[in-house]
Amino acid sequence: MHNIALVEDEKDLNNLIKTYLEKEGYNVTSFYSGTTAMENINGDFHLWILDIMLGDDISGYDIIKKLRENNSDVPIIFTSARDKELDKIIGLELGSDDYITKPYSPKELVLRVNNIIRRVYSNEKKRITYKDYVIDLDKRMAFLNDDDLNLTTLEFDLLYMFVTNRKKSFSRDDILNNIWGENYFGTDRVVDDLIRRLRKKMPLLDINTIYGYGYRLL
Repeated sequence: MHNIALVEDEKDLNNLIKTYLEKEGYNVTSFYSGTTAMENINGDFHLWILDIMLGDDISGYDIIKKLRENNSDVPIIFTSARDKELDKIIGLELGSDDYITKPYSPKELVLRVNNIIRRVYSNEKKRITYKDYVIDLDKRMAFLNDDDLNLTTLEFDLLYMFVTNRKKSFSRDDILNNIWGENYFGTDRVVDDLIRRLRKKMPLLDINTIYGYGYRLL
């Protein structure tokens, strides 16, 4: 799952765009000000969507400058209510990958996001590393020092959910729906049992228990 940073100070628009992107399968983190976006400039994001004019003293231009100072090649889409050629030129010169003028259709933005993600990440390796583990997404296998850890289908599904959503909290119901499906009618104790089995096979996984709620991978 790809992580998107959405910087838009119009909360209704921000929430609307987030909804569309999440339906498309993206993990979206919303920022409603340039300040909070700057505080998370080093976050693990695959794409940024930046509004040029924000409600505080920090603009989208400031954010992209900071991103590029860090030698980040993460793709960036600029949005603006001002349909001015100069804005587009400045945005492109600073290193944005695309520019869209408000008002725009959320579906159009999603299409542009899909195109950029597909272009930039289509050749990425189908492997994820976590500490000393190597997780092969195509083969659905996990390795430690080249030794196959022999995960079951459910164990791998759980591992995949965690490593592609690190630091995201999942309730037991979330895990039931993601791993067993919405039509599963049984006790949520199966979640705890599956967590226990995965921890036993992969003790380096830092799965944090949120008492009374669920789990997250740190």
